Amino acid sequence: MANIEKLTDQEIKQIQTLQDQQSELIEKFGQLEYQIQLLELQKKKLTNQLEQFNLKETELANDLNKKYGNGTINIQDGTITKQS
Repeated sequence: MANIEKLTDQEIKQIQTLQDQQSELIEKFGQLEYQIQLLELQKKKLTNQLEQFNLKETELANDLNKKYGNGTINIQDGTITKQS
């Protein structure tokens, strides 16, 4: 026959506390992972926007370079100082 012993109330309470803490940690990790996934999606969107920005910037620079040649733009007064 098996020898059965009974846990004390304090031991049972300690086990229950640990189980509660474990459940809370699992929930928090789940929430954190959800937030990480949302941030990853936002990062992808921003990366796409950055790529589009870079394409537009390069296209404009090429267009201006073709039209005016190599130079430095003063955005304040709209002039281009050409480099020799």
